[in-house]
Amino acid sequence: MIGVRGAFVGRNNRSPMSIVYFTLAAAFLYLFSDWLLERVEVTAGRRLEHRSLVFFSILLTLALTSFALISYLTENTHGG
Repeated sequence: MIGVRGAFVGRNNRSPMSIVYFTLAAAFLYLFSDWLLERVEVTAGRRLEHRSLVFFSILLTLALTSFALISYLTENTHGG
């Protein structure tokens, strides 16, 4: 349903804490992805040629799974 000035109404029934969870998860995932990429490069013994693409792949995979989990866990805490 569209409300005042085109804003969607009734679609966001998440708890206010979910913003905090998503933000903390994003910061952690960024740092963890960087650490994991460093470990892969140390194991390979060289700097990866397409380092940005590998970093993006790691971060995207972790973000999609963890954000889906956070979304699933926080959608039922609102009470409705």
